Amino acid sequence: MGSKDKDNEEIELHKNGTPRKHDKNFKGPIENRSCTDIICCLIFLVFIFGLLAVSILGFVWGNPNRLLHPTDSSGLICGYDAEVKDRPYLVYFDISKCAQMGPSAVALGCPTPQVCRKSCTTEYYVYLETVSKASIGLLQQADIDKMVCKDSITITESTSEEEIQKYVGDNDCAAYYVETTDIVGRCIPSIFKTILETAKDAITYTAVNTDGSNITYNLTNTDNTLISGSVISQGTGFLALFYSASQEAEMVFKDVVSAWHLIVIFLVIAMVACFVWIVIMRWITGFMVWFSIFAVLGVMGFGCYYSYSQYYDLKNSNSTSEFGIAQAFALNFSYYLTLKETWLAFGCTTATFLIIFLLILIFLCHRICIAIKLIEEGSKAIGNMIFTLFWPIIPFLLQIIMIAYMAVAAVFVASMGGREYYRNDTSSQIGSDLLSDLPCNENDTTFGEFCGFVKYGGDQYIIPLEVFLLFMFFWLMNFIIALGQMTLAGAFASYYWAVNKPKDIPTMPVLSSFYRSIRYHLGSLAFGSLIIAIIKMIRVLLEYIDAKLKNSENPVAKFLIKCMKCCFWCLEKFIKFLNRNAYIMIAVYGRSFCPAAKDAFFLIFRNVVRAMVLDKVTDYVLFISKLVVTAGVGVGAYFWFQGKVDFFTDYLPKLNYYLVPVIVVIMGTYVIAATFFNVYTMAVDTLFLCFLEDLEVNNGKDRPYRMGKGLQKLLSKKNKKYEEPEEENRA
Repeated sequence: MGSKDKDNEEIELHKNGTPRKHDKNFKGPIENRSCTDIICCLIFLVFIFGLLAVSILGFVWGNPNRLLHPTDSSGLICGYDAEVKDRPYLVYFDISKCAQMGPSAVALGCPTPQVCRKSCTTEYYVYLETVSKASIGLLQQADIDKMVCKDSITITESTSEEEIQKYVGDNDCAAYYVETTDIVGRCIPSIFKTILETAKDAITYTAVNTDGSNITYNLTNTDNTLISGSVISQGTGFLALFYSASQEAEMVFKDVVSAWHLIVIFLVIAMVACFVWIVIMRWITGFMVWFSIFAVLGVMGFGCYYSYSQYYDLKNSNSTSEFGIAQAFALNFSYYLTLKETWLAFGCTTATFLIIFLLILIFLCHRICIAIKLIEEGSKAIGNMIFTLFWPIIPFLLQIIMIAYMAVAAVFVASMGGREYYRNDTSSQIGSDLLSDLPCNENDTTFGEFCGFVKYGGDQYIIPLEVFLLFMFFWLMNFIIALGQMTLAGAFASYYWAVNKPKDIPTMPVLSSFYRSIRYHLGSLAFGSLIIAIIKMIRVLLEYIDAKLKNSENPVAKFLIKCMKCCFWCLEKFIKFLNRNAYIMIAVYGRSFCPAAKDAFFLIFRNVVRAMVLDKVTDYVLFISKLVVTAGVGVGAYFWFQGKVDFFTDYLPKLNYYLVPVIVVIMGTYVIAATFFNVYTMAVDTLFLCFLEDLEVNNGKDRPYRMGKGLQKLLSKKNKKYEEPEEENRA
C-alpha cells in the first residue's frame, strides 16, 4: 500500500514538474553560464540585416515628398519640384470623377487630370463662358486667366472657340470648376458650406456678358452633362473628410511643437511623482489593499441592507405597482424603483456577492497578506537598488528610436513606387465607364485613350516590404521589452538571494544583469519575442480579414473570425505572461528559453492560488498608483494650459486647442507611470518566483531561507542554526 502511494506521488510530481534540487553554492544569478538558443540568435541577426537592406533600399529609391505633397498629372510634386516651386496647390479638372472611385479615391487618387496652381479657385466657372466670348472675338486676358489648363497648353486672345472646345474635350483644360478650399495642399470644393445649401440639383452661376448684361451658366463637364451639388458631394466627400482630418492633425502637431517645453516639464514632474510614490508604497500598500477590501464589504453590506429595507417598506405599504411588458420595453427606470420585486432582486444580488466576497476573503486572507508582503518587499528591493527605477529609460529610449526609425523607413519604402496612370476616356467610347477608371500604360494608345498620372505607388514589391517592416517592428519592440525584463529580473533575483541584505547585493546588479543578458541570452530573448511577433502578425491578418468581411452577408465567417480574434488575443496574453516568467528563470539559472519556460510554468502551476492572488492584488495596487499619478499631473496640466494659473499666463504659448497639450501630458504621464510601475511588477514577479523556489528548496536548517524576516514571520518560518554531522565534518 505504501509503495502504491509513493508511486502515485511520483507520478503527480512528474505531471506538475520536479522542484529544483538544493545547491549549497547557489547565492543568486549564476555567473558561470553559456550561450543559449544560438540558432534563434543567428536567425535574428539575419533578419536584422534584412531590415537594414530594406531600409537602405527605401532611403535610396524613396522620396517622402511624394506622399507629403500633392502631385500633378505630370508627376511633378507641387511646391517642391523646380518646375512648380511657386505652385503649391493641386486643382482637379473634374472632381465628379472621384465619386466613381468611392472611398478608394483617398488611396488610389481620382482618375482626372490635376495641375499645380498658385492658389485654389475662388469662384464658379464653366468653359462655355470662354467659348461664347471667343466665338465673337472678344476673348481677353482676364478670361484666359480664369481657365485651368496644363502647362503644355498656351491660350491667347486669338485662340478660336474650336481650339478651346478641343482642349476641353481632350482634357487639356478643365471644363468647369467650383469654389474650393485648401486642405493640405489639395483644392477641395467648399461643398458643405455653399453647394449643398444652394444647389441640390444643377449648379448655376451668373457672369457678365460681353454687352454688360448678366448671363446665367450651368456647370457642365466635357460631355455637356449637368454638374449637380450631389455629384460634387459624392466626388469630394471622402477626399474632404480625409484631407480635413489631415489638416486637423497638422494643427494638433503645431500645438504640440509650440508647447513642447511645457509638456517636457510636466513629464519630468510625472517622473518625480512616480519615484516618490514607489518609495512610500512600502508603508501604504497594506493600508491601500485592506481599506479597499473593507470599503467594498461596507458598500455591499449597505446596499444589501438598503435594498431589503426598501423591499419591506413597499411590501408593508401594499404597493399596487406591478411589472408589465409595456413598462419593461419603455425602459422607465423610475418606474422600476417603485416595484418591490426590483429591490428584492437588488437585495438578493448584493447579498450573494457579499457572501461570495466574504468566503473568498476568509479562505484567501493569508495569501493576500503574503501578496502585500511581497509588494512591500519589492519596494524595499527598489529602494536598495535605485538604479532599477532609471533603467526603464534605456529601453524606453530604444523603443522611441526604433519607432522613429521604422516610421521613417516605412515612409521611404512606401514612396518607392513608380508613377501610376489611369485611363481617361475622352476621344473614344470603346469600353465601359468602369474600364476607363482602371490603370493603364502611359504609352498605350490602343483605344485612343489619354493615360493620366494619378499618384506614385503600385510597385508590386512595396506591400511585401511593408509587411516585412511591420513584422520586424513587432519583433524588435518585443525584443527590447524582453531585454528590459530580463535585466531587471537578474537584478531583483540578486537582491532576493543575498544572504545578508543589503550587504551582499552586488555592486552594480543592473549592469551585471544587462551584461549577462546580451552576452549569453540574445537567442532566448529573440526566441520569446519572435513568438509574440508571429501572434501579433496573425492578429493583424485577422483584423484585415474582419474589415474585408464587414459588408459580407456570411454570418458563419464573421463568427469564426471573431472567435479567432478572441482566441489569439488570449493566447498573446498567456504567452506574454509565460515569457516574462521564463526570462526570470533564464536570468537566475542561465537556461535556454524552452526549459526555463517549462520550469516557470510548473513552478507557478504548483502554487496557482498564490500566483492568482498575488497577480490580482498587484494589478489593483499598481492600477490605483497609475490612476493617482496620471490624474494628479493631468489636472495640473489642465488648469495650467487653460490659463487658470494667473501667475504663469505669460508663459503660455498660442494654441489652436488648449486640450491638445493636456491630452499629450496625460498620455505621456500614463506611459511614464506604466514604465516605472512595470519595474515594480517585474520586482514582485521576480521575488515571487524566488520566494516559491525558496520554499521548495530550503528548510530553514541546513538549507536556510533567503526570504526577508517579514515573510518568515508571516509564514511561521525561521532559520535555525544547524550543525553538520561529525561524519561530514571528518569528510
